[in-house]
Amino acid sequence: MSQPRIALVTAAAARTLDEDLPPLVDALTRAGAEVAVLDWDDAAADWRAQDLAVLRSTWDYTDRLAEFLAWVERAAAQTSLLNPPPIVRWNTDKHYLGELAAHGIATVPSAFVEPGADAAAALQRFLDGHADGAAFEFVVKPCVGAGSRDAQRHGMAAREAAVAHMQRLLDAGRSVLLQPYLARVDEHGETALLWFDGEFSHAIRKGPLLRRGDGPTRALFAAEHITAREPAAAELALARAVLAAIPSPQPLLYARVDLIQDDAGAPRLLELELSEPSLFFGFGAGSADRFAAALLARAQAVRTSRPAAPAAAR
Repeated sequence: MSQPRIALVTAAAARTLDEDLPPLVDALTRAGAEVAVLDWDDAAADWRAQDLAVLRSTWDYTDRLAEFLAWVERAAAQTSLLNPPPIVRWNTDKHYLGELAAHGIATVPSAFVEPGADAAAALQRFLDGHADGAAFEFVVKPCVGAGSRDAQRHGMAAREAAVAHMQRLLDAGRSVLLQPYLARVDEHGETALLWFDGEFSHAIRKGPLLRRGDGPTRALFAAEHITAREPAAAELALARAVLAAIPSPQPLLYARVDLIQDDAGAPRLLELELSEPSLFFGFGAGSADRFAAALLARAQAVRTSRPAAPAAAR
């Protein structure tokens, strides 16, 4: 049997920025796969030639969501796309946080503001429910966004700037997410837990990304300070509950669960990354090989389930 063919899907602007690609290409090649790194919007890409196409760093999708989701459906009709389209569609819009909260998941409290709403009135309603004094801080971000782009930390003294930020997003037809800024992140950072085929692989610590007074990043993603981290038992328990709440009957090929601590030190879900997350292979010994093994198993399953070619076509 020929080598399994696996496409790692990226974007032209992300190719040199995705630190996961080189170790993953190396791990897959050593494991016996034929690997192609392809841009999702490359019209010349032959997706039918791939046993698997794996979303890895399609980080420009936030500016082209409709186009990207249409491509996801087309690609999935030609090859086995992972993670699958229903999950990608669900996860690329942060309204999923409201759904998970309704299922009892401990999320960072979230309020959603839709295009056409009065930004000032919506912010006031949010503050009425959360603000506990002049020191209260909150975050404004788009519901479709990645890498902290268009996200900003605001304080009570800068409410006009926050309203203007919200209005810019709403005027562009983008839904807005409002969350309290949980200050323990400044000291403790975020914990991101990486899971492959439903099994825990490794975890990292991210330093705080939204600093007081900073505007939204203009880069493809905000600069991150990453170190390895051993997750606490409460973090592992919450991550497992999050994975169990995902609307998928089977474990996903990959998932990243991003947690921060609330004022009492308990973990809360900040984001669930199921579409194109960095997997931080450089901070988990053997993690690229574990992911490659999961990919090879999926590719073999695809080949096994494929109908045999008619004898005349062999």
